[in-house]
Amino acid sequence: MTPVISIVIPCYNDGRHLPEAVASVEACAAPPAFECLIVNDGSTDEGTLAEFRRLRERGYRVVDQPNLGLGAARNTGIRLAAGEFILPLDSDNRIRPAYLARGVDVLRASPEVGVVYGDAEYFGNRVGRWEVAAFSLERMMRGNYIDACAVFRRSAWESVGGYDEHMPAMGWEDWDFWLRLALRRWGFRHVPEVLFEYRVRTGSMISSANARGAELLAYMFGKPELEWARLWRERDRACREAEAALARVSRSRDYRLGRALLAPWRAAKAVMRRSGRPPESSTPGAASP
Repeated sequence: MTPVISIVIPCYNDGRHLPEAVASVEACAAPPAFECLIVNDGSTDEGTLAEFRRLRERGYRVVDQPNLGLGAARNTGIRLAAGEFILPLDSDNRIRPAYLARGVDVLRASPEVGVVYGDAEYFGNRVGRWEVAAFSLERMMRGNYIDACAVFRRSAWESVGGYDEHMPAMGWEDWDFWLRLALRRWGFRHVPEVLFEYRVRTGSMISSANARGAELLAYMFGKPELEWARLWRERDRACREAEAALARVSRSRDYRLGRALLAPWRAAKAVMRRSGRPPESSTPGAASP
């Protein structure tokens, strides 16, 4: 049976968590028909290589490539995928059984939607629900809030040339990808259900990427296709800085003292205005003509 959706799991030296990710895929009931591809991104860890051998023995397709990074590993898997829809799954995370059906149902019913995403449940070093907001382009331009674990159309991926394989550091590929899709007018749809499980652990890739945030921002928003987003971010930052400065001024002692001193004059001026009588002067202490 031709798969409708392809789950792509990149893995680099993370064989200890990979079985949980694969087991979560196996727990999904068909329909829709699905396939699962694992991309070995140049792993050298013996335990991880042994896990790849076990998966191959069980009939899974494990694709080997040199260590080219997360974006390249996802692209490799998607190029080889047979499904019309794609779900990337990090090797240390897990999906819930309903995710495939929910994502495919929305995409089939709404041709304008390119990406479907849900809420998550944290596990590991943090527990609780990660409630993700509905899509907002303004919010997305300020920062990413949608995990890579989302169902999207293969045609959407093709329309932007896939994930950027040349990011200065790994960890923000999904933000860059979402922005380019949004600016190509692909719609995003949030499903308010827990549809995947996100592992929180120390030394994660995203924490390393955040440490190089300035470099990554300059690279992403230096792209010609994201110039509009860069200009918007600059205006947005200037507005927020001005609002913050005004808020600081309004909390200052001198500002509060000035407002208190002018309060009686403002009150008298308001009374005169209501009575139809113009105030004798426009500023307190000014001489009458």
